[in-house]
This record gives sequence, C-alpha cells and structure tokens, in this order.
Amino acid sequence: MAFDSTSTYVATEALKQAVNAAVKLERPLLIKGEPGTGKTLLAEELAASLGTRLITWHIKSSTKAAQGLYEYDAVSRLRDSQLGIEGVENVANYIQPGKLWEAFTADERVVLLIDEIDKADIEFPNDLLQELDRMEFHVYETGETIRARHRPIIVITSNNEKELPDAFLRRCFFHYIEFPDRETMAAIVDVHFPDIAPKLVSEALEVFFDLRQAPGLKKKPSTSELVDWLKLLMADELAREALYQRDPVQAIPPLAGALVKNEQDTALLERLAFMLRRQGR
Repeated sequence: MAFDSTSTYVATEALKQAVNAAVKLERPLLIKGEPGTGKTLLAEELAASLGTRLITWHIKSSTKAAQGLYEYDAVSRLRDSQLGIEGVENVANYIQPGKLWEAFTADERVVLLIDEIDKADIEFPNDLLQELDRMEFHVYETGETIRARHRPIIVITSNNEKELPDAFLRRCFFHYIEFPDRETMAAIVDVHFPDIAPKLVSEALEVFFDLRQAPGLKKKPSTSELVDWLKLLMADELAREALYQRDPVQAIPPLAGALVKNEQDTALLERLAFMLRRQGR
C-alpha cells in the first residue's frame, strides 16, 4: 500500500516518494528537518494509513542501544534469590523486552519509530547496525535468538544535534523535510481548522513568515507553533482584531508567546520595531 496524505496530515510529493521507497527497499527511513515539521507525526500517520500498530522508542541522552533489545534485571534476581522467592532459577523472568524485541515479535508488520536518535551517544546508531540489518539479535542470558516475524517499517527521526556515522547512514533511506512554503502551510492549516476564516489564515501566515525571516532570530517559529497560535486567535476576538489592525512597525504580534519562545528573540523583535519606527519618521 502506497503512503499518501491523510485527512490529518499533508505530505509533499517528495515525502511520499521517500516513504514508499524506504518501504520498498526495506531500509530504515531517516527523517531530518526543523523541530515542529511533523517528523514524529509522520510515523503515526504512516501506521494509521497502513492500518497497523505504531511502536515508539523515544531516545534520550542516557539511552543505550541495548535497551532497545532487552534489559536483564540482575539486581532483582539477586534480591529474590536471597529472599527465596519462587521462579528465581528461571532467568527469563528477569528479562524485560525492549522496543525492537516488541517490534520483531509482533503478530503483524508494525511501524517502529526511533525518535530523535541524535540525542543519544555517538556510538548509539552503530550499536544497532547488526540488529537492523539482520532483523535478529541474541539474548545471552537465555541463549535464545529473537528474529523478526515480520520485518517492521522503521522510521528514524533526527534534529541534527549530532552527525550520524557514515556506516549507519549507508543503511538508511534519507529524506529532509523542507519547511513548508505558504501554499503547503495553508493546506496544513486547513487540515487542522477546516472552518477557519480565510482572512485570519492570510493575516496569520503573513505575520508568521515575516517572523521567520527576521534576521538574527534564535528560534524560528515552527508549524506546530503556528497551529497553536491560530487556535488561540480563533478563540480570542480581541486578539484577532489586534492582528487585523496591527501597526506594520509593531514587531510583536498578539499572543506572541505561542510563537516567540525566549526573551532574546522578544528583545530582538522589539529592537527591529524600534528601528522601523525611527526610519519611518
């Protein structure tokens, strides 16, 4: 089944081709892009469109690759042996399956999301190469081998916080999600708010893209932040009127806290507005 846009997700032609190519090649799909461009949501929509289950492995700075396979709780086993608890002789009782184990042993083909892989240690991706290639791994404590019943569709996201190893990249199909242009963004807004006033969309997108183009901005507002902002504007009539009647030299839009997320960018926009006012005198 080919992946396509859904009623809740707008996929560009390039993104559709990337997803379908990765599925055809049976390679992990490595997705990069600005935060808030829908990388994680892509995996959710892919699973929904295929009518299958999504298994998500959220990566943190402390995450180790072995945790995706399984974890052996030797401490609990030692404690239970000292207490004489029944079943301690069976080491399998102290094995906690990880997300790859769960995906490999699923009764159907699932979508496995390895989310924000660049947050982990630099060796993390290489430590998964064999398991992702062979679709199997060995459990040393029990002597068993866990093999994939159905090869999962693997989506891996990265925010480019770290460079990923070349050996890992060679095994992936790569796609960078470009930030949506105005036409695509309008389509995304329509998916979230089908009954929104066209005037509000037009005015909001004008302000949103002007903000993203402000020189020196530390954090550009993202798609998800635009959606939040529009939700607030739809519920606040006074804020909408302030948006419609805004002074061109006022750099801070109404309810700006949904778009501007740090004091440095707020101060920068205020300085830009001051400069524009001086130039207009």
